[in-house]
Amino acid sequence: MTCSMNRLSIFVDGNNMFYAQQKNGWFFDPRRVLEFFTKEPGVMLINAFWYTGLKDPQDQRGFRDALISLGYTVRTKILKEYYDDVSGRYSQKANLDIEIVVDMFNTVDQYDRVVLFSGDGDFERAIELLRSKNTHITVVSTEGMIARELRNATDRYIDLNDIRDRIEKLDY
Repeated sequence: MTCSMNRLSIFVDGNNMFYAQQKNGWFFDPRRVLEFFTKEPGVMLINAFWYTGLKDPQDQRGFRDALISLGYTVRTKILKEYYDDVSGRYSQKANLDIEIVVDMFNTVDQYDRVVLFSGDGDFERAIELLRSKNTHITVVSTEGMIARELRNATDRYIDLNDIRDRIEKLDY
């Protein structure tokens, strides 16, 4: 691999990953994630973005401050409430897909490699376009939560459970 292929950007779909981690029954440590993906010699972290929906402007304040201190750029949106006619239940959704794609393309000249933490099939087209620009794409998600289209479009797929021992949040 040439030197120029070592500029890395990480994009974390926080809400998607929250559900993936909940499904797996364990949570990852944002610091260990950065360490894991930058451990190869010569890898230079250019950007790390974390996207999350908020109940209100104060929601997750401590967590967001911790992410910022680790070097993440945190993007937020207030959750919207949706009513589901079928189930008769309300659900909340922030949907930050557009923000993620905008940041990916806005910073495309700065990196050669992307690690996307999401299983959302909506990213398929964006990933295909990035690959056409010689960007190496790794998608991190978990079985049962990774869209077939996204898995098919990526250069490399990593299941969270396969790297659990290196990124899991440890309670000290």
